Amino acid sequence: MATQLEKTIKRELSIDGRTYTLTFAPDGLKITLKGKRKGLELPWRALVSGESALTAALNASLGNLSPEEPSTPEPLS
Repeated sequence: MATQLEKTIKRELSIDGRTYTLTFAPDGLKITLKGKRKGLELPWRALVSGESALTAALNASLGNLSPEEPSTPEPLS
């Protein structure tokens, strides 16, 4: 039996020499460069409905990411 996600959990992840902070919350997840405040936010509803790819493409096309952050999120495997 799995544990219900009731409060925020933060974890660090290193990809290609860069450190990111992953925040898992009851309403969704967020990934940011360590030390930064802004990042990519993804509600759970968008993830399970398939809207996440559309949202990522829209954000990238509007230039909502700073140059030091990746322009498109890599798919989770």
